[in-house]
Amino acid sequence: MFQQATNELRQTPQRWLVTGAAGFIGSNLVGKLLELGQHVTGMDNFATGYRENLESVREDVGQDAWERFRFVEADITDIDGCRECCSGVRYVLHQAALGSVPRSIEDPITANTVNIGGFVNMLEAAKAAGVERFVYASSSSVYGDHPELPKHEDRIGRQLSPYAVTKRANELYSDVFGGCYGMQTVGLRYFNIFGPRQDPEGAYAAVIPKWFSALLSGETVYINGDGETSRDFCYVENAVWANILAAFSKHPEAPGRYYNIACGRRTSLNELFGLIRDLVARRKPEAAGARPIHREERLGDVRHSLADVTLAKEFLGFEAGISISEGLEKAAGWYCRAATE
Repeated sequence: MFQQATNELRQTPQRWLVTGAAGFIGSNLVGKLLELGQHVTGMDNFATGYRENLESVREDVGQDAWERFRFVEADITDIDGCRECCSGVRYVLHQAALGSVPRSIEDPITANTVNIGGFVNMLEAAKAAGVERFVYASSSSVYGDHPELPKHEDRIGRQLSPYAVTKRANELYSDVFGGCYGMQTVGLRYFNIFGPRQDPEGAYAAVIPKWFSALLSGETVYINGDGETSRDFCYVENAVWANILAAFSKHPEAPGRYYNIACGRRTSLNELFGLIRDLVARRKPEAAGARPIHREERLGDVRHSLADVTLAKEFLGFEAGISISEGLEKAAGWYCRAATE
């Protein structure tokens, strides 16, 4: 399926909008689309994104590809900026948001303004521009306190943080815009995405860059709880392809749904620490003896997370081609460079 989408993209370049283009996932999306010969508008206000991420993309893709990129510094809470960015675009990949469960607990008003108000602005702007399909980032946090594993898209619990509530509200609004206005929307429930350009303070698997940095500098690694808390970690390239496949899926029932985007494998924090320590030890042998310090669990966190990815495979043709160990291996060089800069 990836090859089919690649061939179609190269043969018929389209115009895309990536919001949050200077962020972690957004910049990886921009890079992949430019590599595939697409014309991309990037939108960001640099609240959590970085200009260096865009510079990194430019260096990776080369100047010829970069000529097909247009950047607009704008905020999704500004409807006029949203309209400007959506003009002439066929596909929207909406990644912009204020992430982080702790940040939303500290400041629920801003989380609501950006993640819900900004989302509705983008939906309205995309509708007015006649965008063909609107793909957006949701989150596994919407499952809340539902105990079932693996997580199935049609069974959610009570959300445990303002951030989780905003993501669930995004899904409900996308349903309404589909029903009222006939918009084609696809929601992607990300499960702990990691990889190059990841902010150590970011919304997803922030422990990964933090632990690389700490082990390289000889600092203490802290694990919240007993370390048996588990997550379904997913390398960013998998998430990039999920977005592209969601935009291109010809399955008649693909739009109007939300999909788990993950590997379908659970990894405990203790296991994750061991994988990262082994990678760091190749560069810094003394890290092999490092031991973590355990502390209290974090407010708003769920104990275990594991995705059922059956729907994404059936309707989008998505399968995570890169495992957590392969992804960490791919990203290790970037994490190590970022930690020493």
